[in-house]
Amino acid sequence: MTATVLESQLVVGATLFILGVVGFLTRRNLILIMLSAELMLHGVSINLTAFSRYHGNPQGQVFTIFVLTIAACEAGLALSLILSLYQRRKSLDIFLWGKLGEDDLPVFTGTPAPPITVSVDPNVDLPHLTPAGRMPKTQPGPQTKT
Repeated sequence: MTATVLESQLVVGATLFILGVVGFLTRRNLILIMLSAELMLHGVSINLTAFSRYHGNPQGQVFTIFVLTIAACEAGLALSLILSLYQRRKSLDIFLWGKLGEDDLPVFTGTPAPPITVSVDPNVDLPHLTPAGRMPKTQPGPQTKT
């Protein structure tokens, strides 16, 4: 492989990566943001395979297989999150991610809540864990005849 072929492959990979970065930073739609991240991963994969072929070392191609596997997993997880967001808010706008909290929860204002006091009756025998290394005390069960 000559240096000109390497340069042309690196230019294609860099172009894909730059287009992915621009799409990731400028879009508000979650699906387009995810596709832009995939585009960046594919640009990196092209650069890895180009360097791998240029140096005659298959490690870059093997690493590309792992990058593509991670990209497939990321696509599945991202699509499931996007689908759940769409079902909840009926929109794919990125600014809705910040409004996913529960509606009925109080807003934290910076002052701590008063402590909750719980009164426990000392006469009630509550279950407790036994110390490590000891057998727990068990109640004798009904005797069975053999």
